[in-house]
Amino acid sequence: MSTEQLTLKTKLAFGIGATGEGVTNWVFAGLTFFFYNQVLGLSGSLTGLAVLIAIIFDAISDPVMGSISDRYVSKLGRRHPFMFAAPFPTVIAIYLMFFPPDGLSEYGLFGWLIFSTIILRLSITLFTVPHLALGADLSDDYIERSRVMSYNNLFGYMGVIIMHIFVWFLIFPFFAGEQSGQLYRESYTPIAIFSMALISICILSSAYFTKDRIPYLKQPKHDGEKVRLRDLFQDILGAISNRNYARILVGMFFLSMLIGTHETMAIYMGTFFYELAPQQIGWLIINNILGYAFGFIAAAKLHERFDKPVVIVSTVFGLTIFWSASANIALLGLAPERGSWDLVVMIIIFGSIASACGSILHISVMSALADIADEHELNTGVRQEGVFYAARSLFSKTSNGIGHVIAGVALDFIAFPSKAVPGEIAEETLFKLGLIDGPFAMIWGLIAVFFYARYKITKKLHAEIKAKLAVKNS
Repeated sequence: MSTEQLTLKTKLAFGIGATGEGVTNWVFAGLTFFFYNQVLGLSGSLTGLAVLIAIIFDAISDPVMGSISDRYVSKLGRRHPFMFAAPFPTVIAIYLMFFPPDGLSEYGLFGWLIFSTIILRLSITLFTVPHLALGADLSDDYIERSRVMSYNNLFGYMGVIIMHIFVWFLIFPFFAGEQSGQLYRESYTPIAIFSMALISICILSSAYFTKDRIPYLKQPKHDGEKVRLRDLFQDILGAISNRNYARILVGMFFLSMLIGTHETMAIYMGTFFYELAPQQIGWLIINNILGYAFGFIAAAKLHERFDKPVVIVSTVFGLTIFWSASANIALLGLAPERGSWDLVVMIIIFGSIASACGSILHISVMSALADIADEHELNTGVRQEGVFYAARSLFSKTSNGIGHVIAGVALDFIAFPSKAVPGEIAEETLFKLGLIDGPFAMIWGLIAVFFYARYKITKKLHAEIKAKLAVKNS
C-alpha cells in the first residue's frame, strides 16, 4: 500500500468495475419489481417478500465474503480471484430473472423470483466486496482515498446512465410500436442481453487492469492458515465492536430505506403519478449526469476543507429533502401539469441537487470506511478492509431490497392495481402513491442523519492514527 498518488490508469481500471456493479443494481432496483408486479402480475407484497428473503442471505454472505477476501492467499492476491469469477454467475442470474418459465402459478412465479434473486445477490457479492476492499488497499492517504472512491462513484453511475439511456430512449418508447414499452414483456429481452454483456466486460476489465497492483498490496497475516467458520464470525464481531463502524452501519441501514423506496417507486412515479412519456422519463437522467459529475469534482476538495463527518451529515440531510421535493410539491398542488415538460424541468432541478448530495455522500462514506479500517488495525492489529466494505455491499443491495419490501406492502395497502393503465387510476390512489415517495420516504433519511452525526473520525484524528500505526509497524 502506498501514500503516493495513484496513476490515472489505476484509478480508471478500478472505477470501471463499479460500472458493472451499477448496471446490475440499476437493472434490479429499476426494473425487476415493476416487471414482476406490473408485467407478470405478481402481487406487490409477494414481490417484496421475495426480495426480503434474499436479504437474509445477504446479511450472511456479505460479511463472510469480506472475511474470506481479507484472509485469502493466492498468486492473484486476496481480491482478484473473486473479481474474475463474479461475472459468470451474475449474468446467469439476470437471464433467469427476466426469462421465467411460461405457465407458472403466482406462487411458482414467487419461488422463481426468490431463486433468481438469491443467485444474483450472492454473485454480485463475489465482486463488490473484494473490489471495494481493493480500493482501500490501493492507498492509505486520507485524501487520495477520497479520489479513488470518486472514480468508483463516477463509474458506478456511468453504468446507471448507460442503462437509463438505452432503456428509456431506445427500447421503451418505440418497442413493438408501443409508446409505453415498460408495460410489455417482450421489451425486456434486449435489456437483459445488453446488461449481461456490459456487466461482463466491465467487471473483467477492472480485474484484469488492476492486477498489476497486486505486488504492492498488503497481504493477510494468516499465511498458510485455512479459513475456518469460527474465524469468519470472529472477524465480523470484531468489526461491529468498532463504535465508528457501528454508527456508519446503522446510518446506512436507515439511508437504505430512503434510497430503496425512491428507486423502487421511480418507475411508478414517472409512469403513473407524473404521467410522463418514456422519453420524458429518459431525460431525467440529467439528474445523475449533473449531480454525480459535481460530486466527482467536489468530494475530495470538500474533504480537504471540511472533516468527513460534517460532509456526511450535510449531504444526508440534503439528499433527504431534495429527493422528495418534487413529490411533496405535487401533493400540495403546486407542480406543473402532469405530462408537461415544465414538470420534467422541475423534477430535474430538484433531482440534480439530490444527486449531487448523494454522490458526495457515497464518496465520503466509502472513504470513511477505509479510515475506520485504519483505526481498527491500530486497536486490534488486524487489517479487515473486506469485512468493513461488506457493509457497503450490504447497504447497496439492502437499499434495493428494503425498498422493494416497503414499496410492495405500500402498493398493496393503497390497492394499487397490477397491470395498471396510465391516466386511468383514481386520484385518491395517485395521491397515496405520492405520499409513499414524498413524506414517508423522508422519515428514514432524517433517522439516518441522527446516526451519521455520531461518526467521529476527523482529519486530525486520522493523522494521529496513521502516526501511531507507523510506530507500531516499524
